[in-house]
Parts: sequence; C-alpha cells; structure tokens
Amino acid sequence: MEWFDFAIYGFFATAIGSNFFPSSSPTASLLSTLAVYGVAFLMRPVGGFVIGAIGDRRGRRFALMLSVVLMGLATALIALLPSYAAIGVTAPALLVLLRCVQGFSAGGEWTGSAAFLVESAPSNRRGVTAAVIPMTAALAVTVGACSALLIQSTVAPEDIVVWEWRIPFLAAFPLTLVGLYLRVRLEDTEVFQELKARGDISDAPIRAVGRSGGRNVAISFALSAITVLGFYYIATYVTTFLTVTVTMDRSTALVVVAVGALSYAALCPVMGALSDRVGRRPLSLLGGAGLAVSAVPAFLLMATGVPVVAVLGLVLFGIFEAMHNSTTTVMLVELFPAHMRSTGSAIGYNLGAALVAGPGPLIAAALAAAGAGAGLPALYIAGVALVCTIVLWRVLPETRWRDIGLTEQDARPAAVADAPATP
Repeated sequence: MEWFDFAIYGFFATAIGSNFFPSSSPTASLLSTLAVYGVAFLMRPVGGFVIGAIGDRRGRRFALMLSVVLMGLATALIALLPSYAAIGVTAPALLVLLRCVQGFSAGGEWTGSAAFLVESAPSNRRGVTAAVIPMTAALAVTVGACSALLIQSTVAPEDIVVWEWRIPFLAAFPLTLVGLYLRVRLEDTEVFQELKARGDISDAPIRAVGRSGGRNVAISFALSAITVLGFYYIATYVTTFLTVTVTMDRSTALVVVAVGALSYAALCPVMGALSDRVGRRPLSLLGGAGLAVSAVPAFLLMATGVPVVAVLGLVLFGIFEAMHNSTTTVMLVELFPAHMRSTGSAIGYNLGAALVAGPGPLIAAALAAAGAGAGLPALYIAGVALVCTIVLWRVLPETRWRDIGLTEQDARPAAVADAPATP
C-alpha cells in the first residue's frame, strides 16, 4: 500500500500543487509539491531507526502492522485536508506533517517486509521470494496510474483539481484495514522465534549496528541510492516528464507509465530467480552499470512523444532497475545477522533513500525546467548509478550462500563447501 500512496501523490502532483501551493507559475507550484514529496524521505531514516529497532525487539510482524496503520491513516487524512484557499498556510503545513508520517512509516516497511519474506523462504529461493516486494510495488504504481487514468477520462479537469484527486487517497483506508487483517493473521518468522527462544534478542539493536554493522550499512546505503532513485523515477517523475516536458497528453502518459510499470513488475521475479542461480553480486553490478548507461537513451526515447517509443524507453530503463532492485531487496536481509537485521538494513536503506533518492524527482524536474535538453533529467540517476556501482564493485560481497539464521556479524556462507561450483 505504501507504494500506491507514494505513486498517487506523484500522479496528482499538479492538482495537489494547485490546492496547497497556489502560484502564478505552474512550474513553481509543481516544484513546491515535489519538494514536499522529498520532505517525506527525510523522515525515512527516523522511521528506519525506530521501526527497524522494533522489528528486532518486538518481531517482524509487529513492525509491519505498525507501518501499515501509520501509512494508511496518513494517506486517508491527506484526502480530507482543506485547501490553501480554505485555511491558508495551515493547509500546506498539515500536508507536510502527514507526508512526514508517511515517510516515517515507509522507513520500516520495505526492509521489514524483506526481512519477513526472506527469513520465511527456502535458502535456494530467497531471491525470487524477495522479488515479490518490488514486483508488488510496481503493481501498486500500475494500479495508481490506472486510477488516475480512470479519473482523468471520466471527470472534467477543473473537477480533478477541486476534489476528484482525493478519491485514490481515500481508498487507502479500506486498504489499510485489509493490510492490517492480513498481517495480524501472520506468525512471526522462525528465525525471530528462534532468537527469542534462545534469549538472543538484542536490547539495543541500534547500538549493535553502530558497533559492528557500519560496513554493511554503508553498502546498503549505496544499494539503496541506486535502486530507490530508479524506482521513484518510474513511479513519480516519468509522468511529470511526459506531461510537462514532452507535453504528452496526460491520459496517454498514464498509459505509458502503467504499461512500463507492469513490464517492470513482470521482470522482478525473473531477476530474483536469476539471482538464485548466478548470485546477487553480478546482477547488482550489472543492473547499476546498466542504469548508468541506459538512463539518458531511455529518456531520449520517451522525449520523442510517440507512445510506443516512450514505452520502449521506459522498459529499457525498467530492465536494469528490476535487476538492481530485486537483488538489493534480498541482499538487505543477507548482509546483516538476525539480531540486528531489521535495524541495520532499515538504517542503510533509508539513509540512501532520504539523502540521494528523495530529492530525485525535484532535481529532475528542475533540470528539465532549465530547458537544456530532454536527456538532462536522466543525468542525476545516471551519475548516482555510476558512482555507487564503482564503489560497490570494490566492496560488495556475494551473499547468496549466507546462513541468515546466524547472529554473528562475521557469519560465513552456509555450507560453502557444498555449494555448486557453478550456478
């Protein structure tokens, strides 16, 4: 649900800007809206520290229940906010507050879900199991795009700005109830239950990460910087790029994004399964390098304004993003020992998301507004992917064979001697 909420904010950025940041300049209004989008990312590390530690102390299931409730309530309340015209500056202030609650919740959602799924999966299927997370995130973007398209095609533009943009946000409330019901019915993972039975639950997981997990936090930061930035280009910025920069009809742009996101979703389990066969490291490095090389050509294809060509550009970008995201998700779990896993992965992942990915849509929109070429907005993701991939090439370990039930920081691959010489 988190990714549906974030996606619809991007899809309705123009309408939200008109309601909460009125300006004589549509570009200034849009940039203000995207800046608030980035503010939510600043709260993600805080959520990572708090909800991540809760996941290591109270259990993976409890942390997931907390995150879904916070995200759902904040999103539903955004739908009920009065506009700037009604209550003045209080309106954007409340929007910022609720976006911060969303960011706090998101800080524990992705890595908490990853820990739960990967710890519950067979050791030879951890990659494909973890890929369910980016796959469902992409499906949420697809649903968000289709919701926006439905509203776009059935409602007058002036009505969208006035109130129709609120409908998808209201849908978060029933989705929250469904998500909470499903998570209440789950049992916690055997790994966490074993930790609890042995009395190995850490009383201070943040301190444990600071004492012995710094290197893996740094690796998680670099992985997150690439993968979260790439995903949010797809989830939020591409729609803005197509409609504002390329001047594509909004309905057509939403179809392009929906098809691209659906293709990306289909690729995620393929990449996850491939990582179970060839390893995480080679796919991660190839995905990062591919994003660095393909970002500008992909945006140039989208800039043609031809829908089919634009889809091809988005699919090209999505191939390498799916490759990187699917392997990142499982490695976030495999990098850390069980007693600090939720905390360590959440800290590294969310620092990368906040400091590098969060400003991404705003930076891309500002670059596009500079009018120096259609490929310019892609330079940010290309540069981030290039720098981080070079760093990861030197420090990224292969985690495919690690025993994720161990608590020692220097946990070695399980039965390496028994591992096949070739995948």
